[in-house]
Parts: sequence; structure tokens; C-alpha cells
Amino acid sequence: MTLNLRFPALTDMKRACRRRVPYFVWEYLDSATGTESVKPRNRAALDQILFRPAILRGPITPDLRTRLFGQEFSLPLGVAPVGMSGLIWPGAEAALARMAAHHRLPYCLSTVATQLPETIGPIAGDMGWFQLYPPKDPDIRADLLRRARAAGFKVLVLTVDLPGPSRRERQLRAQLAIPPKLTPSMLWQIAQRPSWAFGTLRHGQPRLRLMESYLKMDGNAPSTAHAGYLLRAAPDWDYLRAVRDLWSGPLVVKGVLDPDDAHPLHAAGADALWVSNHGGRQFDGAPASPDALRRIRAAIGPEMPLIVDGGIESGLDVLRAFACGANFAMLGRGWHYALGALGETGPAHLAQVLHDDLVANMTQMGISTPREAASQLLIPHSFEAET
Repeated sequence: MTLNLRFPALTDMKRACRRRVPYFVWEYLDSATGTESVKPRNRAALDQILFRPAILRGPITPDLRTRLFGQEFSLPLGVAPVGMSGLIWPGAEAALARMAAHHRLPYCLSTVATQLPETIGPIAGDMGWFQLYPPKDPDIRADLLRRARAAGFKVLVLTVDLPGPSRRERQLRAQLAIPPKLTPSMLWQIAQRPSWAFGTLRHGQPRLRLMESYLKMDGNAPSTAHAGYLLRAAPDWDYLRAVRDLWSGPLVVKGVLDPDDAHPLHAAGADALWVSNHGGRQFDGAPASPDALRRIRAAIGPEMPLIVDGGIESGLDVLRAFACGANFAMLGRGWHYALGALGETGPAHLAQVLHDDLVANMTQMGISTPREAASQLLIPHSFEAET
């Protein structure tokens, strides 16, 4: 039986992933914070976006190639950064970077990945983006950017929506700390998931390798501090300007939800804005990404590139994002559901599923590029009040 028959949609991979990873890993990957209202809010907002199907358009040949930052990507979507990716599936960062390089999709490596930029940068090639969680020490900040640039990363993504830690109650109930500290319960969960367990033995215990290399640089760090101690800056506008001065390539600011921030961010040197509610993992009172995206596009105008994530699970969802004003879409959890379900073959299968779904829906809509999605938009009553 082919993969397409067994796993025709991301929802199939998600179910399989849950059966193949330990419980505490699933709770880390799938959870949000608070009552987890943001996840269904993202889904509901996407489902509200409807299109007019087209008839009598003749043959449609969809072109999915998308340009951003002077590069051409094969699909209008990429791999968003996910912290401790190698905890979710052994070797995740390298597997995703290989897939992205092969399929010509951007791969964004997190500061809190389990692998170093020097390891992943050459694998990602010119598809590599680096996501910066703001360290409080300016020397560490400068060295992180130096290392990312030397490793070949082309685009810097500064995440600004973490002024403090979130609670993530499901993660707490699962007794998972970052970095993880194994308990007897966790060991029993691992024993029930042999593929994950043997893969982790091969790749080594997941650790915050990049930040661990800087603990000795912080003279104020307590002797018991873990590497996450260094990522406790609450960035301000001066911090953003300092990063802009240090990074010569494209700079993306991630975590933008307020349209009033759009013009100041552009003036401070952002080359693109990434509209994101962090998948609901930081603030349970945040708006749905599609709603924020429409307002930010209306505020900033047509020229500023906008990237979006949040609940995107299909090619149709990507088209919905474009109809709201996006230039590019990113998935985070989805690629990891695919890894958990199928191992290293999973992300390539998901890329094919998303490609095929884009083509099928664009054909129904009678459009040739994702940018044309807005032309077929059917405006619900809830949208009319905003326009």
C-alpha cells in the first residue's frame, strides 16, 4: 500500500505520530498554553475563509514557485522553527534540513534546537534561515549571529513574542522540563516506543547544544543554571535596532499580531513581518493568525512581505493565508507530525501532499498562482465589518 493511500492528509500523519512517540513528547509537540483556545481559534478562522469555485476556465496549470528575498522556492511554504526539534523525533533538524534543501523550501533552525548551526547550515545550503531567541548578553547575541552567518544561513528571524515564559500546563502535567530530565514514568513511556527510543540512542540525548556553549560566558549564571537561562531578554526597540546593525541579510520579525506595530517595524529595518501567535504556546488570549494577518496587510499596504503561521494543515489553508494577504506560509508542528509518523520519509511525503492539495484546489478555483487566491475570495459577513 502506498504512502498516499495510508497517509493522504496531515491528519493521518498526526494520528500515527501520537502512536509512535512517547506521551511526554506528544504533550510537548501538540500542547499550547492556558485553555489552548488559540489552536481552535486558528482553525475556526481558517475555515471561515471560503472561495468561489470557477467553471468554464479551460485547462489550469498551477505554478507554485514563489519568490521571497531574491530566492525562488518550489512551494509557497516552508519549515518554521520548533524548539527541541530533536526531542520530538531523533535527528529531526538534519532530516528537515535535507528535505528542505532537496525540495527547495526554506528551513528555519531554532536557537533552541538540539543541533548546532555549524552542523545544520551546510545541510540546508541556501535554504537555511536562522531563528534568534533574544539572549540578554550582547556578546552572546553578536557571536550567535556570527556563527549563523558563517554556517551559511541566509535569513535571520528575530522572535519577539516571548517577553516571559508561558506555563504550558499540559507540558507541566507530563513532567517535562526543557532540557528534559528523565523520570521513571518517562522511561516507561520511552520503553513503549521502540523506534523513538532506538533513534534517540543513535543520535544522543536531546540537548540545547548551541546555548550550552555559552553558559561559561555569563558570569552571572548560577552554577545550577541550564542553557535556557541565557534566553531571558525581553527585547525592546533598541534591541531590534542592534540586531539590524549586526545582520546584513534579510531580517524577519516574528510574532507580530498588532497592525499598529507594522510601520514602526518596517522603519526599524525589518525586511518582512511574520504574523504568528506562536501556535498558542505563549498567550491564550491572542487573536487568530488569519484575522491578524488581514489587519496587518491593510495597515502596511501591498509591498511589505508578510509570512504567516498558525494552524495551517493543507494546501487549501495556504491559499486561505494568501487570500488574507500573506506572501508565504510556514508550518511547524505539521512537519514533526510527519516525522513521528514515518521517520525521515515523512517530511518529503508531507511536501508532496501539500503540493497536490495546492494544485487540486487551485484548479477548482481557476487560478494559476497562489497570489490569485484573493480574486476568488467569498467574503463572509464577519469579514465585511473589517473592510
